[in-house]
Amino acid sequence: MFSLFLKGGPLMWPILIVSLTAITVTVERLIFMVREQKSRAPETVTSILEHAEHGRLDEAIKAGENSEDFVAKVLVYGLSHTERSLSNGLLLSANRELKRFSQGLAILDTIITLAPLLGLLGTVTGMIHAFGLLGAKGLEAPTVITGGISEALIATAFGLFVAIVALVPFNYLNARLEDARHEVEDAATYLETVVLKKGAN
Repeated sequence: MFSLFLKGGPLMWPILIVSLTAITVTVERLIFMVREQKSRAPETVTSILEHAEHGRLDEAIKAGENSEDFVAKVLVYGLSHTERSLSNGLLLSANRELKRFSQGLAILDTIITLAPLLGLLGTVTGMIHAFGLLGAKGLEAPTVITGGISEALIATAFGLFVAIVALVPFNYLNARLEDARHEVEDAATYLETVVLKKGAN
């Protein structure tokens, strides 16, 4: 495999760097997702919402102030920072928490686009080199161009492989981000509704 890699030309090294970056980001993000899943506390979120529904906002804050659940953090921050409005506090906290979920996605997105382009560039430069050798040696050595094209296509194959492999965790992480967004939005909307309803009574 490594010998095949070396045959791909000088642009294989940028592809290798890109692939290592994709692996690093993917591993870090998966560890983050596991930690977030372990810190989930749906009963705490339910407790916060129940206290808020009965107008006990101080108790709602106390119920979730030590929680590591990202939804609970959003709700507690929103209830604790109502200087301007509950909506602004919830929105600010939600954006902050969701930003943690979206970290690394831009890098993976760039890699998915960049890796095949690097591979294609390696193929083009490899074929230019092969045709240059053919022009120098003429038709006396037809294996020069066929071998050169074969080696040039290796770069494209590796570039596509990196992009395909990176696409799987990218889509998974995007799905988890959307799940987190929906959970935060649902809880924040419910909290805002019950608080406003209590304030109107």
